[in-house]
Amino acid sequence: MESTELRKAGLKVTHPRMRILEILDSHDGKHFTAEDIYRQLLEHHDDIGLATVYRVLTQFEAAGMVLKHNFEGGQAVYELDRGKHHDHMVDVESGKVIEFTSEEIERLQHEIAAKHGYAIEDHSLVLYVRPLKKK
Repeated sequence: MESTELRKAGLKVTHPRMRILEILDSHDGKHFTAEDIYRQLLEHHDDIGLATVYRVLTQFEAAGMVLKHNFEGGQAVYELDRGKHHDHMVDVESGKVIEFTSEEIERLQHEIAAKHGYAIEDHSLVLYVRPLKKK
């Protein structure tokens, strides 16, 4: 993502916005808490405060650039909105978030909605999982 993405979203290009966008963009498929982003900024000696990180993430979310997820039992996590639908699994032991897509699940959801006389507008599927125990 570049500064043009910020301008298209109606946001001024600033150092904090560019750095946070770079972090989100450089870890495709990873979900970050605001604190994760803040730690990355500190590691790279960027003088950007945690309050600024939260403010920028809120601006990105309002502009449709970032998706915010509030999974049960955890902090809010953020990911770039790349326009491709996907679902999530959350490891209840580690908190790790795994993205997945399944055409079969998508088809079944539409069939179930249609059977009840509805068309799906939007949906979110989150599976809370635990690692299988080895025998």
